[in-house]
Amino acid sequence: MISKNTLYKFLLLAIVLLMVTQSKSYATGGFPVRPGRLTLSPSVNYFFANKQWDSNSNKGPFPDNGKFSSLSTSLYAEYGLSRRFTLSALLPYASNTYKDNNATYKDSGFGDAEVGIRYYLANISYKYYFSLQATAIIPMYTNLSLGYNQKGGELRLAFAGSGHLFGKNSYFILENGVREYFGYESVFQDRYNATYGLTLDKKFREQISVSFGGFYASSNNKAFSPNPITNKNFAFNQVSVSYGHSFSKKVALFVSGGTFITGRNTSAGSSVSASLNYHIDTK
Repeated sequence: MISKNTLYKFLLLAIVLLMVTQSKSYATGGFPVRPGRLTLSPSVNYFFANKQWDSNSNKGPFPDNGKFSSLSTSLYAEYGLSRRFTLSALLPYASNTYKDNNATYKDSGFGDAEVGIRYYLANISYKYYFSLQATAIIPMYTNLSLGYNQKGGELRLAFAGSGHLFGKNSYFILENGVREYFGYESVFQDRYNATYGLTLDKKFREQISVSFGGFYASSNNKAFSPNPITNKNFAFNQVSVSYGHSFSKKVALFVSGGTFITGRNTSAGSSVSASLNYHIDTK
């Protein structure tokens, strides 16, 4: 039979996957959004793993030929309030399955909703932009297997810019966000990501990008356990490649694939995802 600690590890991974999907569900990153423009971005992500990293970052298979999969979806919306401010919201949903030689475990439901406001601090020649975003985190569940069931907040700093490489238009986005879940044995998290992309054609319809990102979490409870309720310590790094196609000025599709390359107290797996960006100009 699967142990309680191992099951909690899969549930914790499901929480992590929701967070990763959230950060990948939109392509604007640190660039300004036109005032009056509404961007809607539904996305879907599939993750699969049959190996794990333990508390010492040793990699090995799940017990009893275990396999974990997660199918998560989210809807992201962002609206340009002015040249300096944008408002954003995100609602995620996930369905997770763990199967081994003895049993099958399934969980599904909404995760943590997010509502944020972004302020563009400054720009350099309208090519490089600095922004700061504040986000409120609101749990949309009572089942503790779907999250910490704690309200929280995040501050995220981004630096984005554009230029040229090999005769192609290019862009980059650097982001780092610190997040705190409030309550008993509160959880501190640091999420970071670096993306570099190239536009492949003169009409700006095709683009490709590579990303490196990671996640670090810790709590006041230093006793190590994969249980996200009694102890909340884990970390991982991942790499991904994304391809985007613009059907028009209002509609674009992004597909990506990624894999975890290092970790601690998390699964070692890979993911594929797709998101659709739709722009509506209200002004």
